[in-house]
Amino acid sequence: MMLKDDFAANGPLETLRSVADIGYHAIEVSQIPMTTENVRELQRARDELGFDIASLSAALDASGGTGDALSEDFDKIVDDAKTLGAGMVRIGMLPFASMKSLEATLAFCDRANEYAEKLAEHGIDLYYHNHHIEFMKFDGSYLLDIIADRAPRVGLEIDVHWVQRGGLDPVRVLDQYAGRVAMVHLKDYRIGQLGEEAFEALAAGDFASFMAAFTGVVQFAEVGEGNLDFPSIIDAASRTGAEYLLVEQDDQYGRTPLDCLRTSHDNLVAMGFADLF
Repeated sequence: MMLKDDFAANGPLETLRSVADIGYHAIEVSQIPMTTENVRELQRARDELGFDIASLSAALDASGGTGDALSEDFDKIVDDAKTLGAGMVRIGMLPFASMKSLEATLAFCDRANEYAEKLAEHGIDLYYHNHHIEFMKFDGSYLLDIIADRAPRVGLEIDVHWVQRGGLDPVRVLDQYAGRVAMVHLKDYRIGQLGEEAFEALAAGDFASFMAAFTGVVQFAEVGEGNLDFPSIIDAASRTGAEYLLVEQDDQYGRTPLDCLRTSHDNLVAMGFADLF
């Protein structure tokens, strides 16, 4: 996801050559048009650079974006996964309409579970990636727990930044779902500094703008540059059966994605996890 502009400019193969030079050896494919050319280059990256394609991404239904949908592109998704040696497909987020009510969430779960069963017939597992919305509650239960209970054939991809933003401890969530989580997104959680424009707004009497900046200081960060306890998180992920630890940063705040990936990699090595990356 964070490399989609690099993919568009330089192609998957050359972009992943730069990623390999940093030291990473696996990727998750998200927000990349799965054209014949892109699939071919991803295959070359796997074969020539030794990249492990951890998973592909798909929605349940087409939403006007560039991604494939299980309801319309099922056979293509299966073919692409087999071509690239990817044993997992992941749903990147809960559809907006499914957030409206418990009934809408349950309907999503039932359909996702059906597709998980269909994919399993082809040796492919289906996973669900969380944001913070999954920690709202319906009838006293977190959405994530509802999804996990209602869609037992769907695994979980835990994003630790969004767990933190949802108010829970990532280690606790990983322990809760031990054996259910194959992929973990490593993304740090940083409290940024209020900018000068916020104080200018305050001095001008624009309190609403100041408060918008005040409440908006939570930032995405390179792994090790924020406040999350990654040694504990990675130990929990390994202990509970995760197969892939995937570094991600939604916003780079003026830095390039490759620079951010290098910082995250260097910090992970400094933490003692060189053997994992």
